This record gives sequence, structure tokens and C-alpha cells, in this order.
Amino acid sequence: MTNAISADFGLIGRVSVKGGKESFSGGVQWHHSGGGDEILLLSPLGQTLAQIQRTPEGVYLTTSEHKRYYATDVESLTEQALGWRLPLMGLQYWVQSLNAPTTASAIDLDMDGSVAAIRQDGWEIDYSGHAPVALTQTGQSGTTYPRLLVLRRNGLQIKLIIDNWNPGDR
Repeated sequence: MTNAISADFGLIGRVSVKGGKESFSGGVQWHHSGGGDEILLLSPLGQTLAQIQRTPEGVYLTTSEHKRYYATDVESLTEQALGWRLPLMGLQYWVQSLNAPTTASAIDLDMDGSVAAIRQDGWEIDYSGHAPVALTQTGQSGTTYPRLLVLRRNGLQIKLIIDNWNPGDR
């Protein structure tokens, strides 16, 4: 269950973070491509609270107060700016029910053969429910995406509910 390169995608959902220096609850919009990522963290009312952009040159985070942060990796940048670590390099695979190909992992499958959990890089990712991707989006039937992911590591919990999945986005 590995994938050499994570596929392009877009998703819209909700996220809650507990256990870091700061907690967060709100919406998320994420566009991922091989060249980078753009993630918007939204308030419960839909206002942009932070924009994260990953490019080949590094990672930038801009807050709603127009403060701009830069780092070479997302985890240290989000810890500095938001008070919690976002594991983006693994998450780009985990939201697709895949393990990242660069480090060791363990995968648990449920009785239907769907991914139930992944343990990788100190993170435990639990999956609850999968939703079908519309046939027009993938061109193949039977394709699903995870509906709910719960990531845990060192007292930090990130819960991601995916409301809309767009494979091949961008």
C-alpha cells in the first residue's frame, strides 16, 4: 500500500486540534499538487485565519493579521506560528489512505480491506468511515476516500473531517 508520488487533490473539510500550545477548530481547504500545497485554515464562520503555502523554496504562513512566517518545513512553521505541528509531508498521503513511501509504517485493514489505521513517523492515524468519490471525478467505480481521520502523537490530536474530495484537483 505505498505510493511513490501522492496524487494531486483538493479537499474541503473541518479540523479540530487539541493538545498543542494552542487549540483550533474550524474549516480547512487544501489544494495539493506535486509542486506544492495551499491550505486555508478558516474560522467556524468561514473567514481565513491562516494561509499555508508550501513551495519548492520553503513554506510560508500568513495570518489574518498579515503576519508572515517562513520555514523550510511545515511542522516547525506551524508550531512556531500556530502552537501545534501539522505533519503535512505524511498527511498528503494519509488523507488518501496511503502510507508515505519515505519511512517505515504499519497499516491495519478492516474486514472490508479498507485502511483502518496507519502508524508512521510517531503518528497514529485512525480512519472512521469512507465515502465514495463520484464516478465523474475518477472515471472508475468503487473509489472511496476517508471521511474522518484522527491523528495522534505525543498528546496532540488532530481530527480531520473531509466533506468534499476532488481527486486530480489543480
